[in-house]
Amino acid sequence: MRTAAEFVARLRALKSASGLSYRTLERKARRAGDQLPASTIASALNRLSLPSEEIVAALVRACGSDPAVVQEWIEARRALVQWDHSAAAGVVPGPAPDPSGAPPGSEEYVRHRLDGSAGRQSAPFLLPPVVSPFVGRDDEVAEALRLLDPNAPAPVTLLVTGPAGVGKTALAVRLGHLLAPRFPDGQLYIDLQGFGDDPADPFTVLEAFLRAVGVRSSAMPPDLTSRIHLYRTLLAQREMLIILDNALTTRQVSNLLPSGRRCAAIVTSRSTLADLSSRRLPLNILDSTAGLALLREMLGRGRTTAESEAARFIVETCGGLPLAVWVAGARLASRPHWPLAKVARALADEQRRLDELAVGDVAVRASLELTYRGMSAPAQQSLQLLSLLPGPDFAGWALAALLDTSLPHAEAILDDLVEVHLAEVGPIGATGIRYGLHDLVRLLGRERAEREISREIRAAALGRLVGASVYLADLAANILSADFHGITQKELMSWRLPASDADQLLVDPVVWFNDERRFLIAVIQQALDATEVAPAAGLATSLTTFFQVGTHFGDWERLQGRALKAALHSGDRRSAAKLHRCLGELTTILDRYPEALYHFEQALLLADGLGPAYRASATAGLAYVHRLLGQYATAVRHFEQAAALARATGNINCLVYATNGIGVIDLEQGRIEAARTRFEECLRLSRTANYRPGEAQALRALGQAHRLLGDYPVAATCFRQAVSISEDLGDRLTATHATCWLGDLLVRQGAHAEGRRLLARSLWTYREFGNLWGEAAVLNALAAAQLAAGRPTLARRRAESAVKLWRQVGSPTWLAAGLDTLAEAHRMAGDIVLANRIRDEATVTRTIPEDTGPVPGPPAIASW
Repeated sequence: MRTAAEFVARLRALKSASGLSYRTLERKARRAGDQLPASTIASALNRLSLPSEEIVAALVRACGSDPAVVQEWIEARRALVQWDHSAAAGVVPGPAPDPSGAPPGSEEYVRHRLDGSAGRQSAPFLLPPVVSPFVGRDDEVAEALRLLDPNAPAPVTLLVTGPAGVGKTALAVRLGHLLAPRFPDGQLYIDLQGFGDDPADPFTVLEAFLRAVGVRSSAMPPDLTSRIHLYRTLLAQREMLIILDNALTTRQVSNLLPSGRRCAAIVTSRSTLADLSSRRLPLNILDSTAGLALLREMLGRGRTTAESEAARFIVETCGGLPLAVWVAGARLASRPHWPLAKVARALADEQRRLDELAVGDVAVRASLELTYRGMSAPAQQSLQLLSLLPGPDFAGWALAALLDTSLPHAEAILDDLVEVHLAEVGPIGATGIRYGLHDLVRLLGRERAEREISREIRAAALGRLVGASVYLADLAANILSADFHGITQKELMSWRLPASDADQLLVDPVVWFNDERRFLIAVIQQALDATEVAPAAGLATSLTTFFQVGTHFGDWERLQGRALKAALHSGDRRSAAKLHRCLGELTTILDRYPEALYHFEQALLLADGLGPAYRASATAGLAYVHRLLGQYATAVRHFEQAAALARATGNINCLVYATNGIGVIDLEQGRIEAARTRFEECLRLSRTANYRPGEAQALRALGQAHRLLGDYPVAATCFRQAVSISEDLGDRLTATHATCWLGDLLVRQGAHAEGRRLLARSLWTYREFGNLWGEAAVLNALAAAQLAAGRPTLARRRAESAVKLWRQVGSPTWLAAGLDTLAEAHRMAGDIVLANRIRDEATVTRTIPEDTGPVPGPPAIASW
């Protein structure tokens, strides 16, 4: 043995063979009268220079060696010092001995290494001790061993990448120890400190590596090129593993990679090192199960089981980052009297979280900041602004708005952040890549933003974000052409993407919304929290079309309800009017007709300055509710007013909606030909304007007209076309309206099994959405199907349920239809008296005066 590095490697082997932890060694040394702190042991075993005689003697004693062996170690150290002095003077000692068959790490093995009688240079073993505990990486270890193929025709380089604190070094060291038998000529390890203030340069690293393999000081090449050549020459015929930890760039490691076919290298980096030719193993954060296992290994099963909720919260708050979990666990392990809940409560405070995640010289903030400081100023600013974003993930356009830049430039910056794992590639949406920030990275970014970006600049950036969101949502709704509201938000579009970028994002508006829904909702909530009421309300209004088409009724009500409350509180009548209009539509769909009437009436009362297009849509919505309540004269008057306003403003969608509403009233009052004429006009206008929801609505209504005329094949075609359009739009509820009537029609045509299948599917969908009118319609159709099959008892049960629901929603026309079905069921069962009594009630129901006032209840967006 001729180098200090080898001496230290053998000390590590002795410590490993003892099986004792640093703390145990410290206690044993203290009992023997030695001072040997755990930190001193760790430092001595992780450097390339010789420890002092005192440290060597104390460590060897603590490992359980007898005094004779301790003396051998001391003499070996003195001989090594003398050897180094002789080499410096030009006098080269004889070669060190090689052990003969002794197991690595045993005392015999160490004795042979220290005994100066063997004939060749000993193998260097520069690996740090295995990190313990090491959990949750079984799959990654197995994959790494597979990638480090021993039968590869050339030396394999494995690149392990991941964010700071994810455990790259721990994995690389564990692999080094596992692979040691495969590389009998030694294992070299160096921390390149790539993201630190003083990264290691290849010239210095090569000197350390060459010394480790036996090159004397007098033979050390003085220039980089010569050192590279000698390094490659020496490794060409050897079997060695090289671990290059914490690399910054490919340039930092390229000259340190071995060229020998039987060698291999493991490189770890926070950067993806795209230009490094290697096999790659990305390392991700731990899932909750593995994170809990790590904490359990550190604290013991009993302690974590006793406070299972606190343990789970700690892991979740650390975001599965192994370093963060380890730090939290280390703090608790060193303080056995602390309850886990104490640390959990501290971590719950975002303002303190990064401060709490520190123990000794290890701190999560310091680890993250090493990466942060290595970024360019634009990337740092981008991270600061991204940390202000709400929601779990975001698309590139959000950063473009925050920075007031183009989408390609924003995506280039995001690539830089992904390169160093400060931004994560999230779910790949249908409209492109989505990104995210780890919670601890987000906290670091917010700290920096609050210190380095003024409040005014932060507010302006978030204002551009809301403006861009309104612009894209409004444009997407216009492209989809799925509503009749006539509500625009141009005054709120404070920032817009270039048309080419917007067109690229909105190729399919529904798909875009599905990708962005959670983010846009979070943007609205953040703006409301900041009392930016008008922009938040405008964005909430712009999403109405997508909430309706996608049947996101819960999101719709929560968001617009909160925005309406804020608008009324701030005195923003304009925003309140628009929100009332949208909530009127929602409460109509949810069969809450008294609320719907209130919202539409308020929308019209607050409509000053909003223009005829807005008044047309609010009036049409009000008319629709009156129609559902059987208040036909009032409904027709409002529909005609809405149609006139819509025609004057060129709002074809609203004109179709109002005309269809009048046609449905004609149909319900028996004027079938007049109704069909209106529906055909609606179909023509919808197709001309490419108003697809209007087209589906007109086809459903036409199908009903043909059904009542007995033209079942044409009616079935209309219903099928309506189903297809609604499904293409992603509108499950209106697709179910057409499916329900198609099922009813198939039963009438004798296709009982297929018809009942469609009706049953419709029933479950209506119940899922809480649509009482639809549920009643299906139950009535199922009752008719049972009557057609000669089962009056089953028919009676279905009809009774339908009647009960129609009484609840308060729709006289359809209540009468349900009573007719119930009466027929009793007639077929032989109860003629009760059947006649129910028919009389149906007749009376059809003649209820219009102005009896609203009865709690009905449906929406045309059950037609």
